[in-house]
Amino acid sequence: MGSTIAVDQLQVGMFIHMDGGWLSHPFPLSSFSITSPAQIDVIRGLGLTQVRWSPEKSHLPGAQGAEGVEPAAGSAAVDARAGQPSVDAAQAAARRHGALLAAQRETQQQCERQFGEAALAWHEAWAAATAHPAESRAKTVSLAQAMLDKMVTGDDIGIRLVAGAAGDRPAAHALNVSVISLLLARSLGLAAEELLDLGVGALMHDLGKIELPERVRHVEPGAGAAELNAYRDHVAKGVALGKKIGLTAGALAVIAQHHEHADASGFPQRLAGERITLAGRVLVLVNRYDNLCNPSTRVPPLTPHEAVAMLFAQGRARYDTAVLNAFIRMMGVYPAGSLVQLTDDRYAIVVAVNSTRPLKPRVLVHEPGVPRAEALLLDLEQASDVGIRRSLTAGKLPVTTLEYLDPRPRVHYYFEPLGPGAPAEQDDATAAAMA
Repeated sequence: MGSTIAVDQLQVGMFIHMDGGWLSHPFPLSSFSITSPAQIDVIRGLGLTQVRWSPEKSHLPGAQGAEGVEPAAGSAAVDARAGQPSVDAAQAAARRHGALLAAQRETQQQCERQFGEAALAWHEAWAAATAHPAESRAKTVSLAQAMLDKMVTGDDIGIRLVAGAAGDRPAAHALNVSVISLLLARSLGLAAEELLDLGVGALMHDLGKIELPERVRHVEPGAGAAELNAYRDHVAKGVALGKKIGLTAGALAVIAQHHEHADASGFPQRLAGERITLAGRVLVLVNRYDNLCNPSTRVPPLTPHEAVAMLFAQGRARYDTAVLNAFIRMMGVYPAGSLVQLTDDRYAIVVAVNSTRPLKPRVLVHEPGVPRAEALLLDLEQASDVGIRRSLTAGKLPVTTLEYLDPRPRVHYYFEPLGPGAPAEQDDATAAAMA
């Protein structure tokens, strides 16, 4: 659990734990080492009097050893008398594997906790929309700003597959669309104010469906004109409700344009090209991607790889070219959730993608001799001797492999901060792999 320490006594090098939930502070992680006095100033600005910290994980100036203590007898240090490690190689390897596995689990659990907190905040904002509009606006803006605060770091951002909540498609769809839209818009250089408008609009882009009967909130293929028109009315209803809530003009434009297409084939206004805001052009593409992977109707879902390939092949007229190219560069040929076969013939599922280096994702590999709970992710950026050969559908995998990899029927995404990365791969490499 760690000890508590007064905020006034914090020092650079201390490993601290921010309690109160992910939305209560602006840091990307809730547990981290303090690396600068500026972080201490931010913690003081939160009005906290004390925080928890872990002395054994801290690295204070002048401390002895890696964790501020002398190496203990029997540690993995070299025995000066014998000139050999004091612990045999097998034990050392097991300890390292255990430490890596624990860190991997902690990262996954933390990302899923953050997803859960964001989903809860979204539900609170959504539920308050009609009866308590000011509260709904405040909660939505707060959630969008919290997400942005954690994306605006000097590090790369990873797009990670999370378990999500079974049966909670509305929240999952809103968060999927918001996370990917904000990361995409961030890569396109949108200003902070525009990003906040996009975040709010993305979280509430389907707001008008609150006022629609359940039977027309989603339209099945072959629906009649009456059902189609009733469904399309959710855009106008969303704008009207957004005005009642008090959303900004930029956020309202995102809601109004989330079904418009660059070739004027969308609705309700049949806008084209630059008559659609850049934020709107981002959202319409990401909304389509998530609907392909997680359809609300009885249409079979596409794998993330299939969805990206379809948008690349068929969406060049419907979507803004620059936005589509940036989306494919960011998501990669094999987005998180893709089932793949590696060049050494093993099967794997893509678990996380660096949004600036997407051609080398992290994957969970089917290792028959290793229990799934003990499997370490394979970082293909570090594995120079193996890559991805092809994407597969679930039906093409052996039953035992499918049970091991355990792909979920719906794809849920969230983001995670990564260490500083190298420049993104060249555009032609992505296009060549997609072709």
